[in-house]
Amino acid sequence: MSQPKKRKLEPGVDGEGGEGAQEENGGEQETVLPRSRKTKKERDQQYYECYSDVSVHEEMIADRVRTDAYRLAILRNWSALRGKTVLDVGAGTGILSIFCAQAGARRVYAVEASAIWQQAREVVRLNGLEDRVQVLHGPVETVELPEQVDVIVSEWMGYGLLHESMLSSVLQARTKWLKEGGLLLPASADLFVAPISDQMLELRLGFWSQVKQNYGVDMSCLEGFATRCLMGRSEIVVESLSGEDILARPQRFAQLDLARAGLEQELEAGVGGRFRFSCYGSAPMHGFAIWFQVTFPGGDSEKPLVLSTSPFHPVTHWKQALLYLNEPVHVEQDTDISGEITLLPSQVDHRHLRIQLRYKVGDQEEKTKDFAMEEYLTVSA
Repeated sequence: MSQPKKRKLEPGVDGEGGEGAQEENGGEQETVLPRSRKTKKERDQQYYECYSDVSVHEEMIADRVRTDAYRLAILRNWSALRGKTVLDVGAGTGILSIFCAQAGARRVYAVEASAIWQQAREVVRLNGLEDRVQVLHGPVETVELPEQVDVIVSEWMGYGLLHESMLSSVLQARTKWLKEGGLLLPASADLFVAPISDQMLELRLGFWSQVKQNYGVDMSCLEGFATRCLMGRSEIVVESLSGEDILARPQRFAQLDLARAGLEQELEAGVGGRFRFSCYGSAPMHGFAIWFQVTFPGGDSEKPLVLSTSPFHPVTHWKQALLYLNEPVHVEQDTDISGEITLLPSQVDHRHLRIQLRYKVGDQEEKTKDFAMEEYLTVSA
């Protein structure tokens, strides 16, 4: 699940995001004033309230890549669902729960912590499934089920895969409610990274040098200011790229098996890995993009089904998570790019994603930069 985000590109202090972001000057730490502290209960309540608005659910269900993948994955696993019990973690408006009932599930427990649970109950009633789909209001960590379940389904993925930290809730539900040998939908996730040349960003950076040609006023001096505004911040930017923006062969840097013991502890400590790229050709490098894919078991006779958010695949509402350098770096064919990336929970709010990046481009010195996701944002109705 991912809430719609607005891209904020106003001028601001580097390091916005409250994480004490590192500058690209060899790792000097910048002091950032901390936000007001909220209790975990208050932060969780704020998170749940974001899903009480219809616009969030409209965007997710309208994402045909996402919704069709879940529907097909559930139907392909009909033999594992037929006559069985299912837990839907973060059920939202209930569409995945209904898919499970349509695939033959005997009982589906649709657990939803936000106020949208009331609309989910109406959707279940409208589809005549009250006898098989039970909507339960509350966090899955505290809701009590009358029995253990055979299957857990959840659309838990956030921007950059781990923003919102909903996977932890799924893992707790797995430990508490899933029968031994039970089915997880999806079953695994993979994270990818690649260096990028963002063509839209390049146009915006070059805009100020074109003003004189159009209006007779030289404003090229603003190009450096524009670079600081658009690239100098430490915000994780959520935008769609195309395959043409990718500068080298993408690399997988982390793989999460949802059935793996100890995965919760791994998420707390940070998941990531090292990378090394050789550039395709000459271009301005603006930073890195990360994206993910999740894999569903294929059922009795089908190969596994993959839901991908890659820029080489049809766009999804997750888009890609972009990590901009402070300024463009020119690369040539075979320029070597290496480093390490780590995704971990924010120290301010465990539901917010933080990314630590260490990298080296060609003969330049190694640099570091920390990134943080913005506060929860919703689309205005």
